[in-house]
Amino acid sequence: MGKRLRTQRRGKGFGHYLAPSHLRLTDAKYPKLRQASGVVEDIVKERGRIAPLLLVNYGTLRSYMLAPEGMSVNQRVSIGSNSPIERGNCMPIRNIPEGTLVYNIEIMPGDGGKLVRTAGQSATIVSHGKYSVVLLPSGRFKEIHPDCMATIGIIAGGGHIDKPWAKAGKKYHAYKTKSGTYFHTSGIAMNPVDHPHGGGAHPHVGTQSSVSRHVPPGRKCGRLAPKKRKRGVR
Repeated sequence: MGKRLRTQRRGKGFGHYLAPSHLRLTDAKYPKLRQASGVVEDIVKERGRIAPLLLVNYGTLRSYMLAPEGMSVNQRVSIGSNSPIERGNCMPIRNIPEGTLVYNIEIMPGDGGKLVRTAGQSATIVSHGKYSVVLLPSGRFKEIHPDCMATIGIIAGGGHIDKPWAKAGKKYHAYKTKSGTYFHTSGIAMNPVDHPHGGGAHPHVGTQSSVSRHVPPGRKCGRLAPKKRKRGVR
């Protein structure tokens, strides 16, 4: 019988392949406040997140938010439609002028922010109408509901890609903190005893890469056989 493949072990999501959610401080979503002003109490580094976080005290509650570039402790930030157009302030997209750089954009009003949350990234407000058009970092134009919240500025931590890793161990632990797969040997580069795709005079699978859903675990690699569609059912 073949050995347990890496993809099968990862699919179980246990042990080494379990996401380290216990290391997370927060999701850094927007608080449920309509209009509020707060003071930045601290700048926090969270494990597994490159961008720093701001701990903001709004008086009635304390909340985390993604830090924009240039923010410091004791600065004030505000939430709501009456907020000024300044770095770190959160407001509905309809109140943000065209050409402004924003991040942490909601897809649906009230979801807390889904788009542009990576360190060093920002989107641009293009136009307003029935829907507001936003230019994402990928170059795609996306229509957003005008009531969706966004934060003005650029997310901090943009220079992380310029910093050298220095040694492989640092990269390994960084991938592990994010529950990512570290660099590994492909199946076609292995020996036949180690992987069903191994062996041969040159690196290629050598046979069809689609396997049945009923093969033993050691052979279940590559693409699974597609499900058959019943005739007349769409």
